[in-house]
Order: sequence, then structure tokens, then C-alpha cells
Amino acid sequence: MAPLRAARAAQGDAGDAGADDAALRATLAASALALLAVGGASLGGVVIRDSAAAAGEWLDALRALLPEGTPWLRLPSTATDDRAFGGLDLVATIAHGAPRAEKGVLPTADGGVVVVPLVERMRAGMQARIAGVLEDGRVHVQRDGVDETFAARVALCAVDESDADEQGVAAALRDRLAFALDGVPRVDASLLPSRAQVAEARGRLARVVPHDDAMPALAAASVAFGIASARGAQLALRAACASAALDGREETDDDDVALAAQLVLAPRATRVPPPDEPEAPPPDDEPEPPPPPEPPPPPEQQAGDPPPEADTPPPPPNEGEQLEDRVLDAVQAALPPELLAQLLARAQRGQGELGKAGQERESWVRGRQLGARRGRPDGVKRLHLLETLRAAAPWQRARARVATTRGGGARTLHVEREDFRVRRYVEHAGTTVFFVVDASGSAAAQRLGEAKGAVEKLLAESYSRRDRISLIAFRGTTAEQLLPPTRALARARRLLGDLPGGGGTPLATAIDAATAAATASRRTGTVPVVVFLTDGRANVARDGKGGRAEARADAMAAAAAFRGAGVAAVLIDTSPRPDPQARDYAEALGARYVPLPSLDADALAGAVAMAREAAR
Repeated sequence: MAPLRAARAAQGDAGDAGADDAALRATLAASALALLAVGGASLGGVVIRDSAAAAGEWLDALRALLPEGTPWLRLPSTATDDRAFGGLDLVATIAHGAPRAEKGVLPTADGGVVVVPLVERMRAGMQARIAGVLEDGRVHVQRDGVDETFAARVALCAVDESDADEQGVAAALRDRLAFALDGVPRVDASLLPSRAQVAEARGRLARVVPHDDAMPALAAASVAFGIASARGAQLALRAACASAALDGREETDDDDVALAAQLVLAPRATRVPPPDEPEAPPPDDEPEPPPPPEPPPPPEQQAGDPPPEADTPPPPPNEGEQLEDRVLDAVQAALPPELLAQLLARAQRGQGELGKAGQERESWVRGRQLGARRGRPDGVKRLHLLETLRAAAPWQRARARVATTRGGGARTLHVEREDFRVRRYVEHAGTTVFFVVDASGSAAAQRLGEAKGAVEKLLAESYSRRDRISLIAFRGTTAEQLLPPTRALARARRLLGDLPGGGGTPLATAIDAATAAATASRRTGTVPVVVFLTDGRANVARDGKGGRAEARADAMAAAAAFRGAGVAAVLIDTSPRPDPQARDYAEALGARYVPLPSLDADALAGAVAMAREAAR
């Protein structure tokens, strides 16, 4: 009860100039903790966006409020389906000769809490399946001869340690978690109820009913703050009921609804409602309307007539409208001040989710394990012994009878070729950045030194991201790959420093070389990004002969082929002033055009980073 009363007091002071934002955040975090302890699985859970240490303190306080014996399990972000949901119990199946089911973490924690650390590393598909379990409250296992349904009413606590500009929780899972804490303040034990109060509230929760205006007010607030999903208002209503139960009541009041809106709706807001516009005064030059004519004097009151009625006061404002306004104010007070900047950044990165997941590829030797697949082990594929035994276990009794009929010797375990399972992994597809540097006479006379400096900065930035880098230089009549894809930054710098300048500009040949190198990189499973540094003054055709017209025609044809390959690229114009020819080539390549004179090192690295993200 204590944190809820403090939160209501903070709500009332939120609009004051001297309101303490840190104290309000601490009180709301404590209130979310208390309500989750009471509501449990009905509230879905919470996503905590903070370090493991800060989240651990909050989780420890939550566990201390739960009744003794409440299940509390951890689910690794790399967990397989059988670990999370359940599957074949290998030991019991072999012992009984028939399939026996084994519960996973979610069914085992029925009625309790499941903690998922590093949720940003969990696959989107796994998060979506967990969201389905939270929605249904049960797990249906149908694999390896097992067909069982287990109850799985759990509250999920997901710890997200991703960077500030990333989204570590899938939208489907986030929508089913009532609370979201972006940075957890230290838990003040004086704000928390006792374990006995929580136990009493949990017993009272089933009898709590919301008052009539609660859901309309929460729905109106959801619309005002751009919350598309109806689950936000539903979870807020359940949180209001938990608040009433913790306060010892069996019906919600306006304080419960306002607090629930702050905790549940504010983190889901996608826009800020515009302020009410005051009525515009009439223009100064508009003539004032003539005063209304005076009413005629009333006739004399005759005997027996009722006395004239006094002026009736205006009707009081509707209670539902008052609650809606209060809920809107409460949500507005809980919104972070940088909300608009966050929404803008989210729109600019295309509502991307799950952090730096990027492209992934299947592998048989390294990466994150995804379970197993039917196959035969060889020099590359490795046997997954446990899954092989799981596949063989349901058939032991039948195979033993067949072996006895055929007169075979008695064996403890019968494993056939079709039972073999091999390990399957998934690894992130790395990025290879190809730097195509113009070392021709025109570039050397202009800004080859500055271009080398820009490439060195980009090389260092790519190395810090563990990207592979490659260097292609073109001058005279040829384009040469000086450095194949590698992570050897020192070697790339040395080759770049020794790069001579002079000769013609075989731009078409350079584009052809970049297309071939990028295509070969893609075949190996990496994502290619090409960075061209040139002034765009092509004067050598593909056949090595001079002539600007022929060289330009060949370069444009090569650029069209490069664009058809679908490779992300940046063209950095090294001319003293932006050159229309270079811009034309960038458009033909489908590359981002960046004039070097207008960029510093950070902006240059940002342009390449945008191309890298576009490639993914």
C-alpha cells in the first residue's frame, strides 16, 4: 500500500514546477514491482532496460515479496524449444519403451516467474512463441511422438541490455508485458508492501471489479497517445485492479486507474497529444455586435401564479470526462522528456527490432546452436548425440521385438541410421567493406592525400566493428585488388600509404572489379559494402584506350551492372568542388553520393554506416 499512496502523491505534484522527476521514477518503479507481485501472470510481466546488476536488484526485491515456494526459473536467451517449452523425456522413454513428455522451463514455472537475461540475443521466433504462451497460459508440445498440453501461467521478466538506439524485445512479446522500465533506480524498501500484504492482496484480487468509467478512460488515453493495440488498455485495467486489491478494496477508484495508466500506457506512447487551443479573439477591425434589446418588463404577478424560478446552476462536469482528463495528465507526467526525439530516431531507423541481428546464415561448425536436423555426420557436420537418442527412444520396444524375431543378439539400445541428428548453428553474416580508391593523375593532383586520410579513418571504424576490409586501387589502365578481404588493419594502412598516384582514370574497369569482388564476397555468406573514392573524371575505356566519351559510356554501363547486382555503395566525390559527373555516376551505381569537402571524419563514417545498415 505504501508505494501506491506515494505514487498518487507524486501524481498530484507532477505538474508542479518543483516536482522531483527522479523521485517520481523511483516511486513508479516500486509501484510496478508491487503490482507485478500481486497480479503475476495476469499482467504478463515486465521488460527492464538496464544493466544486469541494476535489474538484478529489482528482481531480488520482487522475489522477496512473492509467497514462499513460488516458482522462480531462468530461461537462457539461447534456449532451444525443448528447453523452453518441453519435449521428449529421454530417460523415461527408454525406461518405459514408449514416449514420455518432459516439461520445459515455462510449464515448470507455472504460477511463478521466468527471468530471461539478455533478451536482445533471443531469436525473434522464440520470442514470438513465448508471447503465445503468455497469451494462452499453456504450452502444447507436439514433437518426437509426444502430444501433451501443460499449464504455463507465468510472469515474464525480460532484461534488455541492448544499446539505447536499438530494440531488444520483439513487438509481439513487448505487447503482452504490462510494464517497461527504462533504467531502474535503486529500490527503496520503505516504499514496498510486506510479503503478508502482498499475499492478502493476491487472495483478494479475484473479487476486485473495475468501476464503470475505468475502461472508457483508459481507451481514450490509448487513442490520445497513439497506442494501436488494445492490450495496453486491458493490461492497465488489470493493473488498476491489482492496485485496488493491494489497498484493501474490491472496486477500483480513480487513483488506481491513473496510476495504472502511468505505468502501462506511458511506455507505449507513440505521440504526444496536442495541447488544447484557446479560442481565438475576434479581429480588432470587426465591428462589435449591437447589444441585445432589453426584455420587456414582466407582467404583474397574479395571485396564485408560482413565483419566478431562480437561475439554475450549470450541470456539474461528467465524472467520466473528469477521469479521462486525469488519466491523460497522469500519462503525460510519466512520459520521458526526450520522447519526441526517441520517436524520431525510431522512425529514421525504420522501426528496426532486435538490435544488431542483421543477416544470419546457417552453419554446421560455429555460431549459435539452433538444435539439430536429420542428417549423417561427416567431416563437417557433427553428431548431436542427445537428439539422436531422443529420435531413437520412442522405437526401442518395437525394434527390440524385431531384433528378437530375426534372432539378433540382445542390445540395450537400438539406433538406426534414420535416427542420426546433426548439430545446426546460425551465425551472423559479417560485413566486408571494399574501398575502391582512385589513384589516377587527376585524383593525385587534386586530393589523393586527403582521400587516403579519409580511407584510414574508415578502415579504423570498420576494424572496430570487426568487419573485413579490402582495398582496390585503379590508375593507368587497370584496377588491382591490393588487399583481399581481411581484418589486418596495419597491412591495409601500409598498402594505402605506399599507393602511388598518376596515370589515367579507368573508372569502368574499377567498377567491374568492385562488382566481381562484391559478388564473390556475397557467395561466401558475407554482406558486401563498396566505398568508391573518385573525382568521376573517367578517361580510359574498358579496352585500355583513351577517350572521354568512350570511357564515360563504358563507366555508365558498368555502373548499371553494379546497380543490378544490388550491392550497397557510397561514392565519395574527391573533387575540390562537388562535380556533376561524380553525382551522375553515384546515381547510376545506386550509391549514396557524398562530397568529401563537406565532411568531417564522423560524418564520413556515418555515411558508410548508413550504407552498411542498408545492405543488411
